[in-house]
Amino acid sequence: MTRRWPVAGVVFGALWVFVRGPKFTATAFLGQFLFGLAVGFPVAFVFRRLYDDTFELRRTVSTLPAVAGFLAVFAREVVVANVDVARRVLLPGMPLEPEVILVPLRVETDLGITTIANSITITPGTVTLDHDPEQNALYVHSIQGSDLKSVVEPIRAWERYALTIFDEERSPEDPAPPIQNTPDDGPPEPQRAPMMPGGLLGGDQIRVDDDLPEDDGSVEDTDDEGGTDDGR
Repeated sequence: MTRRWPVAGVVFGALWVFVRGPKFTATAFLGQFLFGLAVGFPVAFVFRRLYDDTFELRRTVSTLPAVAGFLAVFAREVVVANVDVARRVLLPGMPLEPEVILVPLRVETDLGITTIANSITITPGTVTLDHDPEQNALYVHSIQGSDLKSVVEPIRAWERYALTIFDEERSPEDPAPPIQNTPDDGPPEPQRAPMMPGGLLGGDQIRVDDDLPEDDGSVEDTDDEGGTDDGR
């Protein structure tokens, strides 16, 4: 097992080199890297409680091919989707058939689900609407939902790599669950924030499903003592 925070400090140092963009000389690169280490090690040590204390370095190295494969497939899909959306913008006659589909997942960890969901949203033409924890499935909106194969294939490709990267219980060889086109129950309706009739600091909260009282148009003024002002 390898302690995580020193490795994180080295990663911060390498990221600092990319952020600074030094000249292509050994002295410039080394100077910026040492400066990044001087800043990265203390930061990684202070925030070491935010992540696991140790990790298996050998396993992390073994996942690098899967990470490279994921990034390659993702980059290719982003380019293809950008070209497709650009064609639809330039050629308004192309049909649009938006659809919401339910895509069950094999990944179960929070990081794995979040990675797949964000990858879908970043790709033009598709958006992740919600995650159903009971079915472990994503509601995905696509501008071309009639062609489910083109929508689901990249998601399944990302998931195969994610199963290895995040050390999921299921393996890439396990069959993928079938998708559902236009679920009957659909994604849940967005909920409005609770309202307070007395202002933000007072009054009882009104639930979203409560019926609001009807306004009869009458106006009742009150005096400073809380009584009704009858003009006297």
